Amino acid sequence: MAKIKKIAILTSGGDSPGMNAAIRAVVRKALHENLKVMGVLRGYEGLINNDFIPMSSKSVGNIIQRGGTILKTARSERFLTQEGRALAYENLLKNKCDALVVIGGDGTFKGARIFIEEHSFPIVGLPGTIDNDLYGTDMTIGFDTALNTVIEAVDKIRDTAASHERIFFVEVMGRDAGFIALRSGIACGAEAVLVPEVLTDLKELHDQLTNYMSKKKTSSIILVAEGDDAGGAFSIKSEMEKYGDEFDMKVTVLGHIQRGGSPTAYDGYLASRLGVAAVEAILDDQRSVMIGMINRQVVNVPFNQTIKHHKDIDEELLKIVDVLNS
Repeated sequence: MAKIKKIAILTSGGDSPGMNAAIRAVVRKALHENLKVMGVLRGYEGLINNDFIPMSSKSVGNIIQRGGTILKTARSERFLTQEGRALAYENLLKNKCDALVVIGGDGTFKGARIFIEEHSFPIVGLPGTIDNDLYGTDMTIGFDTALNTVIEAVDKIRDTAASHERIFFVEVMGRDAGFIALRSGIACGAEAVLVPEVLTDLKELHDQLTNYMSKKKTSSIILVAEGDDAGGAFSIKSEMEKYGDEFDMKVTVLGHIQRGGSPTAYDGYLASRLGVAAVEAILDDQRSVMIGMINRQVVNVPFNQTIKHHKDIDEELLKIVDVLNS
């Protein structure tokens, strides 16, 4: 492998709190190792459009506490084509880049793996997604912040739920994975948590709500992952209304507030530690790997494993929800 002199870095897919902290760590570690750094604007689309900018230590000053990503992000249909990836490769060579760091989720790593297979270009990935659904790391960058955002919102919703004696169905992000709903549901004391990994028994849910009310419990919070098989919070509320009870039910969809805001201390720490490790992996001739953290230890996980294996939800946590509401 040729000596690494310059690396590029981009953020792709959905943004997550801590991406800026990761960018900062990669840039400053690279500069510390006497490497040059180019930032790529708008993810893989920026690679194709040749949107490269030189980055210095000053470029990443005062960004560690900011949400979102200073490099912007975008979906790229063109990168799904062989022609688009070939153009991206030409631009990396044109800018004299020897390796690439990508920050994103499953789709980002799938694109990186194909790119490596076609062009044998060194790429190291950092897990940046609030969904925490990537195999090979205990926590993804942004997940902890999203949890705290949900908990803060639910705490406020609970105040009005109690005041009006209402049942609130609170929908959180998680199209294919219920990690946000499950962890935040336990932390905020939700009466029920509905996730895509477990089929929702609407009759059982109705019986639960009826049981709560029979115990003089005048309000409830039901956390619903947006990808729940019953169709999301609005659909579930509609199904509950068919039973004809006099429950006062409302829906709140938290939406994209879960992606924004300053990263928590943990996300800032995680992003910084993994960012440094990404540069170390590149200098160690690693390619086609994601940098993760398992049992508080930094690990290098091949993209093939990250993409191939599914990260399962912890069924013990589902049991905890039931126990705490029995």
